[in-house]
Amino acid sequence: CAACGKGGDDLKRCTACKLVNYCSVSCQKVHRPKHKKECRKRAAEIFDEALFKQPPPKEDCPICFLPLPSMHETFYQSCCGKTLCNGCVYEITTETDICPFCRESAAVSDEESLARCNKRMEAGDAIAFHILGTHYSIGDWGLPQDSKKALKLMQRAIELGLTDAHLDIAGIYMHAAGLERDSKKVIYHYQHAAMGGNEIARNNLGVYETEAGNIKRAVKHWMIAAGAGDKDSLGNIRQWFLQGHVTKIEYEKTLRAYQKYLDDVTSDQRNKAAACER
Repeated sequence: CAACGKGGDDLKRCTACKLVNYCSVSCQKVHRPKHKKECRKRAAEIFDEALFKQPPPKEDCPICFLPLPSMHETFYQSCCGKTLCNGCVYEITTETDICPFCRESAAVSDEESLARCNKRMEAGDAIAFHILGTHYSIGDWGLPQDSKKALKLMQRAIELGLTDAHLDIAGIYMHAAGLERDSKKVIYHYQHAAMGGNEIARNNLGVYETEAGNIKRAVKHWMIAAGAGDKDSLGNIRQWFLQGHVTKIEYEKTLRAYQKYLDDVTSDQRNKAAACER
């Protein structure tokens, strides 16, 4: 025990820093004034190790089996709950308005879209909870605008494993009417979305870090996000390189990572879809 020196196999480790052990809560409280500074420093280091860790790889499109591109180029199918790439959706919907995966016809009304979303929620589909939350946040599908209801649904999506929902929760705390802007919660949710692999949230964290004067941390975020396909982060790296805040080595590493992303996700179908969207 860091406070009384007692040994044994039943000591409890400090959950924040993982550096010291205690035999009781009372010993932990007694030792707290001596340990607090070291604990906070190590806890911050542990958090940064997780925050700046390379994100998990993207899932594959269930039709073409290529890694899914950035989230702006994917489509969730409320009929079957699959997330498809823009190329596979484009290939089918240019001829007929059906789901490329399950061949179900597309919803033709807000009522039908809402019914499908509710059905997917009954099946425990995290994305369906997230989508319904986004519609409550903007007052769409004939639903009232309700930020608190939106937050509840998005939080449920997170509980079911969808870290992307953190991004929209951050947006609600930043912009939603009827809720006080809470910068700490915005950053918290951006951080957890980024750790889950959301490149948009990570780019936004880079912007926050530049505003706080933490250029090195911002560059770290943008390099990771660019490697996940975020064009804004690539542009930020280029801009800061020209201004002398990014080294040539960092810039070249970012370019290679972005090119690898393109090599991994590019296909003729996806190129046709992107050209059509433009």
